[in-house]
Amino acid sequence: MALKVLIVDDENLARSRMRTLLGDCVEPRAEVVGEAANAVSAMESIQRLSCDVVLLDIHMPGVDGVALAEQLRGMPNPPLVVFVTAHAEHAVQAFELEAVDYLTKPVKLERLSQALQKVERALEAAGNGISSSGDEWLVIQERGRSERVALADVLYLKAELKYITVRTAEKEYIFDGALSDLEQRFGHMFVRVHRNALVARRAVRAIEKISDPTEGEGWTVRLEGIDERLAVSRRQVAAVREALTT
Repeated sequence: MALKVLIVDDENLARSRMRTLLGDCVEPRAEVVGEAANAVSAMESIQRLSCDVVLLDIHMPGVDGVALAEQLRGMPNPPLVVFVTAHAEHAVQAFELEAVDYLTKPVKLERLSQALQKVERALEAAGNGISSSGDEWLVIQERGRSERVALADVLYLKAELKYITVRTAEKEYIFDGALSDLEQRFGHMFVRVHRNALVARRAVRAIEKISDPTEGEGWTVRLEGIDERLAVSRRQVAAVREALTT
């Protein structure tokens, strides 16, 4: 089933280009159910139409996109929001409003498809009774672009020098933070396997003993979705085994 999309942008050309991009999306498929050039018209459309997600510009005449997103949060069953803007500086504020994603213009088809896949997962989670609110995501800022990565998609978090590698099944991100802080906040989702690594409890598939000619015997953990193995320190073997069984 196609995602039902409302496009909100004050520029006719931007709406037209987004409609074309949505038509090119294969996975997931998207159906444009309406367009709006301002927040007032958008709210009328949202109340009248059935839509899954609003692709929302920020800088518009009158009420801007951020204010509209705040209004939507007060609705009983609001559509999800993906911000689409030429201005990257509003990313943190956007994610505080629980936006699913934040796209910067000009939007590329691959990036739009990724955002719609996040929408699809969020809708599925909501259908299963899983809350999408709270701090269960990280805001990754790279090369002038901000992206929200759901922790449910993260396989491991690994400290590398001054940064943390955030690994999903599809790609790696660089996150500026402390591993200890992430462990404290998200210990219910991750288990420490080494002083420099946390792995997703749900992704643990096996813990294996290995023998290295130079370093002797040790342990590694195998995760679902990737071939890479991570070292497990001896003191964490019991914790990893517990994650495997539960």
